[in-house]
Amino acid sequence: MKKSTIKKAEAKIWRAKLTRPFSTAKGQHDLLENVLFSIELSDGVCGFGEAAVATHITGETVAGTLGNLRTAALEIAGRDIADFQALMEEYKGKFSGNPCALAAVEMALMDAVMRKKKMPLWRFFGSRLRTLHSDMTVVLGDISEAEIATREILRRGIRSFKVKIGRDFDRDLKRVAAVARIAGKCPVFLDANQGFTAAQTLKFLKELAWLKIKPALVEQPVPKEDWEGLAKVTREGKVLVCADESVSSLQDAKRLIKEKAAGAINVKFMKTGILEAYEIARLAKRNGIKLMIGTMMETPLAVTAAAHLAAGFGGFDFIDLDAPFFMEEQVTRGNFVTRSGVYDLRKVKMGIGVIPV
Repeated sequence: MKKSTIKKAEAKIWRAKLTRPFSTAKGQHDLLENVLFSIELSDGVCGFGEAAVATHITGETVAGTLGNLRTAALEIAGRDIADFQALMEEYKGKFSGNPCALAAVEMALMDAVMRKKKMPLWRFFGSRLRTLHSDMTVVLGDISEAEIATREILRRGIRSFKVKIGRDFDRDLKRVAAVARIAGKCPVFLDANQGFTAAQTLKFLKELAWLKIKPALVEQPVPKEDWEGLAKVTREGKVLVCADESVSSLQDAKRLIKEKAAGAINVKFMKTGILEAYEIARLAKRNGIKLMIGTMMETPLAVTAAAHLAAGFGGFDFIDLDAPFFMEEQVTRGNFVTRSGVYDLRKVKMGIGVIPV
């Protein structure tokens, strides 16, 4: 790769309206409010990254993330893009408590590098491209809202469902039953977002079994620090358990494997940064742990970047890349997901393939 320096970088708030509030057991997004990080090289090539801030999950803040990325924008000006991996390692140390900021820096650097090489990002992760089929989420709400959402998802052509639970046991039970009835033979995943205890989760699964409903997966049923509870649901729940918030580092993934705490991991750039997410995926695959690729509330920029990992690396059993479907405003150019949730990256010629409007 020819030498090229980073001419300038910039960080700014990035907002977009949502079609509806995205409600989980831990909190709610009423508006997408992230931070856009962009770099421009001396030869005119640009790269873009996004930090999706989920304060109710990670404790990070928009103000803190913006401040860190503005500092990074000043620091990396004049650096050689050929040293991008050293730069990413440097910011892994600087942003240890702000992983979504790390993800934004890594994303922008990798986007610029792959644009400069005239290669799609997925080639960084593998040599063969896969097509991905995303689920879509039924957020927390009442039973009628769950029924309406399920029918809307079916009309789109999407054939797998993630149902948020964890706030109201009895209502959640009825919501899942309603979704399962309308979804028919389509797989249904449950995501409690840390909202239940192990005992509540096991009771919930038993109640569903009496209704002859077996979810394909239950994600993060217990608080992230409750490793014993996570392992108990894995042992006794008779359903695949996926760890999300409990695995926020490579070290957490190693612990999960050692303690046999869950059978799957939800890999997200915003929890760990991109390179560490890649390492987690490689570790899980070597150890027979199933993989989900997921996101926070992100624009098509960061979501498509995540799709590049899953499509290039392969081996992802569950695709949860539905955040763009909840956006009312179009804030990017370049769309590689169909209305029916299919991500096909064959038309991406360079980098992520998505740029801010």
